[in-house]
Amino acid sequence: MTRDAHSLPRRRFVAGATALAGSTALGLSTAAGAKAVVPEKEALKFGFIKLTDCAPLVVAYEKRYFEDEGLNVTLEAQANWKVLLDRVIDGQLDGAHMLAGQPLGATIGFGTKADIVTAFSMDLNGNGITVSNAVWAEMKPHLSMEGGRVQHPIKADALKKVVDKRKSQGKPFKMGMVFPVSTHNYELRYWLAAGGLHPGYYTASDTSGTKGADVLLSVTPPPQMPSTMEAGTIDGYCVGEPWNQQAVAKGIGVPVITDLEIWKNNPEKVFGVTRAWADKYPKMHVAVVKALIRACQWLDASMANRVEAVKMLSKSQYVGADEAVIGNSMTGTFEYEKGDKRPLPDFNVFFRYFATYPFYSDAIWYLTQMRRWGQITESKPDAWYVEVAKKVYLPAVYMQAAQALIAEGKLKASDVPAKSDGFKGPQDGFIDGVVYDGRKPNEYLGKFKIGLKAKEAV
Repeated sequence: MTRDAHSLPRRRFVAGATALAGSTALGLSTAAGAKAVVPEKEALKFGFIKLTDCAPLVVAYEKRYFEDEGLNVTLEAQANWKVLLDRVIDGQLDGAHMLAGQPLGATIGFGTKADIVTAFSMDLNGNGITVSNAVWAEMKPHLSMEGGRVQHPIKADALKKVVDKRKSQGKPFKMGMVFPVSTHNYELRYWLAAGGLHPGYYTASDTSGTKGADVLLSVTPPPQMPSTMEAGTIDGYCVGEPWNQQAVAKGIGVPVITDLEIWKNNPEKVFGVTRAWADKYPKMHVAVVKALIRACQWLDASMANRVEAVKMLSKSQYVGADEAVIGNSMTGTFEYEKGDKRPLPDFNVFFRYFATYPFYSDAIWYLTQMRRWGQITESKPDAWYVEVAKKVYLPAVYMQAAQALIAEGKLKASDVPAKSDGFKGPQDGFIDGVVYDGRKPNEYLGKFKIGLKAKEAV
């Protein structure tokens, strides 16, 4: 059963009465038998963006996992990723559902400079690339068919024919992504480059990321993606759910590929806090991670749980999209062209494959993409990538939370990579066939035809 804030006892509701509209308040009382911490801070406010993958926060609240840890939590939707990050930095938010690149970008000083850390990865996969109906109509004749349906995965080679035609006519081709250090930016760039399309470079004097670009990428907040494309401002976009499936439901576009097909089981969002907050509230940090681990475990435990989570997320204070749209991707399927719904059980992964563990190699992959596209302007030795990853990602905090849950009988020892050194080892499953080894970032960068390598500069 989920809860409505209006049904909470009066003393619990008052704790969050001053929250902004759309917030959800949670009291301090704990479930029977739970081992709660003595709070180091009376109340916590966590931010999120209206995306399906905010689910761990929503579930931890709705299933009372925060309460079990003695935490008084308010969840609050944020306008966009920049506002969310700024409010974590200035202390208005205690922590937030973040793009994996945000703690890394802030730490190295790309955009806003701040010490942000994460001890928890929120999910794997969950994004898609959608194009307008007009672009799809131009792409489709260049795609192979099988059994009356388009063969997947779709590579950007077919899009290149459309972009090249536009260029010959002197027309720009524009696509949206959610933030310069977002997974979506790097996945979209990866897919485009694998198909021979240059997504452009960032430079010290031009932070638009469009220098030398065949496709012009710009920032659009996730919920605004479908309407922005429908208005003709962009020709397509890369975004998390439910905003790809929303384009299908509205009949305005076609998701051509998911990030699962670009990089199998890629890391997505993280839960981020400032270094100062983590240092000041270590017990609460562990308690928060405990609640989030339990939420992710619950999300992957059964299809019935996923259906229940879809109902939670459809509430206006969370994602606010129709249940059917959210359920399209949250319940093991994904709809590409209208009516072409296919099984995709790993599209949204919250707990399987050690999804919640903060691997250093995940952080290093994002740093390689920052270097590849010029956000990191100078060549860095391999040791630098490892150093940054270890500064931002906190597996020790994660393991402290996990071990506590194991001791409480809420987690099995096999559910966490207890002996991991933080690296997954060489990974394949990329759409271009390139193998990634987090221990050799510069060697990895040298494998690409498009993008900066070694000592190169824009």
